[in-house]
Amino acid sequence: MLGPLASLKVLDFSTLLPGPFASLLLADMGAEVLRIESPTRMDLLRVLPPHDQGVSASHAYLNRNKRSLALDLKQPEALEVIRSLLQDYDIVLEQFRPGVMERLGLGYEALKAINPRLIYVSITGYGQTGPYKDRAGHDINYLALSGLASYTGRADTGPLPLGMQVADVAGGSLHGVIGLLAAVIARQQTGQGQHLDVSMTDCAFSLNAMAGAGYLACGVEPGPENQVLNGGSFYDYYRSRDGRWLSVGSLEPVFMKQLCTALGLEELAGLGLSPQPAHQKQLKDALKLEFEKHDFAELRALFAELDACVEPVLSLGEALGHPQLQARELVADVPRGDGSTQAQMACPLKFSQGLPEPRHIGAALGQHTDQVLGELGFSAERIEQLRRAKVIL
Repeated sequence: MLGPLASLKVLDFSTLLPGPFASLLLADMGAEVLRIESPTRMDLLRVLPPHDQGVSASHAYLNRNKRSLALDLKQPEALEVIRSLLQDYDIVLEQFRPGVMERLGLGYEALKAINPRLIYVSITGYGQTGPYKDRAGHDINYLALSGLASYTGRADTGPLPLGMQVADVAGGSLHGVIGLLAAVIARQQTGQGQHLDVSMTDCAFSLNAMAGAGYLACGVEPGPENQVLNGGSFYDYYRSRDGRWLSVGSLEPVFMKQLCTALGLEELAGLGLSPQPAHQKQLKDALKLEFEKHDFAELRALFAELDACVEPVLSLGEALGHPQLQARELVADVPRGDGSTQAQMACPLKFSQGLPEPRHIGAALGQHTDQVLGELGFSAERIEQLRRAKVIL
C-alpha cells in the first residue's frame, strides 16, 4: 500500500530528536526518506540507552522506514553524490546551526541552483536570524526563553522539567512537517520550492495560545498556579490515599456536578466556575481531602463509571494496557531485518485508506549506501573509489 505522501522524496541531514521525529512522520505516511549520516561523527541517538539487541530503542523508533547513506560531507566528492541525489530528491531537512550547510556547499541557494523545485526545511533552536541564531540550546532553554516555563510548575518550587520535549517535538518536529507540507502544496501551484526557517523557540512561543493572548490583549501576566488551567483552580492532579494520582478536569457544570456528587460534596458544585480565588481554594482543599480518603484503585473504579473528566495518571506500561489505547492500535511490530520484530509506537494518524505497514526499524549506519549509489548510476568501481577515499562508509 502506498501512503498519502508516497510522492515525496526527502534527504534528511538531521540528528537527535526534532528532525528525525519530523521525518519519521513523513516516512510513516509513505514518503521516501534517505538519511545522510556522517561516517565519522556518531549520532547520539545511536548510543542512547536503553538498547534492544545492541540497538538503541530510540534510534530504532525515530528512524524506522528510512534508508541510511553514510557520506562525509566535508569531502569534496560528497557534493557529487548530493548533486546526483537532487535530481530525484527535492526536499531537504536539516538541523545544523545557521551557516553550517553553507560552509559545506549545501546551503539553500547553492542547492536551489541545482533544483529550483527544492523545498529546504531548516529546524534550529533560535532560527536563521537574530542575536541568538548561533547560540547553543536544548529543549529546556527554548521553553525558558519562550515564556512557557514561567507559568508551568508550582508557586513554591518553580518551573518543572517536563517529561517530554515540548519545544523539540511540538515546536520543531510538528511545525516543521506542517510548513513542509504547506510548501509542497504551494509548489504544486507555482512549480517553485522555498526555504522554511523553523525556530523551536519561535514555535514554542506560539504555543502560549491562551496565556499569550491574555497577556497581549489584556496585560494579564501568567505565573505558576495563577491561571485556570495551570493549577490556579481546582483543575489539577490529586493524590490518593496510597500515593497515586488522578487528573481532574471537570470544568463544565455537568462534569463538576458528577465529580462533587461522587465524592459527597454536592454543596460545592457551584464553585467550579467561580473566578474568586477563595472559592477555588475552598473547592480544591475539599477535593484534596476527599481524594486522600480513598485508594487509587477505588477512585479509578468509581470514575470509570462516570463521564466527569476525571482520569487516573497511568504509568507508560499501564497506558499501553489501557483498552482505549489498545483499541486505537498504537503499537506496531516493526521488522528488524533478521526475521524478528520490535514493538514500537505506531503512527497515530488514521487514514480511511490506511497507511503502509512499517518496513524496518532504524537502519544501521550506511546500510543502504551501495544500494542508493547504484540507483543513482554509480558504477561498482566508482563506489569502491569513494569508499577508499573515505567519502562513504
